[in-house]
Amino acid sequence: MTTKEEIVKIQISRIEKEIRDTPYHKATEHHHGILKAKLAKLQTELAGGSTSGAGGGGVGYAIRHSGDASVVLLGFPSVGKSTLLNALTNAESKVGNYDFTTLGVVPGMMEYKGVRIQILDLPGIVEGAAENKGFGKKVLSVVRASDLVILMADVRRTFFFEKIEKELYDNGVRVNQRPPKIVIQREMKGSIQVVNPFGGLSEDTIVDVAKEMGFGNARIIFGEKIDQIDLLIDAFMQKQRRYMPLMKVVTKLDLANMKELRNLTPDLVKLSVHTKEGVEDFKERLWYMLGKVRVYLRRERNGLADKIDPLIMHRGETLDDVLKVLSSEMREDVQKVYIWGNGSKFPGQEVSFSLAVEDQMEVWFGR
Repeated sequence: MTTKEEIVKIQISRIEKEIRDTPYHKATEHHHGILKAKLAKLQTELAGGSTSGAGGGGVGYAIRHSGDASVVLLGFPSVGKSTLLNALTNAESKVGNYDFTTLGVVPGMMEYKGVRIQILDLPGIVEGAAENKGFGKKVLSVVRASDLVILMADVRRTFFFEKIEKELYDNGVRVNQRPPKIVIQREMKGSIQVVNPFGGLSEDTIVDVAKEMGFGNARIIFGEKIDQIDLLIDAFMQKQRRYMPLMKVVTKLDLANMKELRNLTPDLVKLSVHTKEGVEDFKERLWYMLGKVRVYLRRERNGLADKIDPLIMHRGETLDDVLKVLSSEMREDVQKVYIWGNGSKFPGQEVSFSLAVEDQMEVWFGR
């Protein structure tokens, strides 16, 4: 007897084939839009989510997140995830040269530049993970709950990157992207109104995709030109989408020959845990990708900053955000802010609360 999950997989396969077999151009844009809207709904259903509820991803491992950031090691089996984890942290993840050494999630903690980074070694992912093959739903649910994906492949299997990125994409994870600038407001009546001064997709396509996604009455406001149907569908399914940074790492560099080394592109982090080559570069790239900054606070204006226990903020946040983290009640009393070090033109400069924080900036708040 065919199960509901099997029926959904068959439907997905048929729609994917029709999409592949239908050349995309302006005349077929509308048809592609409807097909991709149906496909997105089916993929969400298969992942255990809902197009109208919270994000999907299925039942996950019970992981207690700790530290200032959470990072996952993701890759096909036997690419060196456990070996790297053990080299970076206090974890004891089983290491072997055969597939599926790790059958659970092994956490470790790495301290770097005053930031505590939790690194999670996940079971090796396989093709079809988004359809729950090989612990797929559990593994991908941990990915969605983390701050950064470290995508790993050994030097002789870099073609794995594209395969794993597809599994992430099919599970609603968008890596190294930002959400499309589209605001969708449900309305009680009035059908579907499109406010789009930028051009791109036709209004008929936008309206019919909205209807296919279950939006009968809505106001759809574009903040930029959108000419990709996938981005439009992502806007409708924003609760099921997870946008996060991804870093690609090539392991087992010590086993590579000259031709294999020449084929590695500059964007890849290259390392060998056994020879320690590239490990420090890995840590530095990880730090940058997380987008964290350290803020040193002064208790007294003319005193020394606390550089042992920095406040960890995110790149792009402001001094006002720092104050809110310290105490929302202080905001009414504090009227001035002074900075030293990075970001300041001179020591003790008085600045605006809207100033973005920089790494190792020293700060004193006063009346």
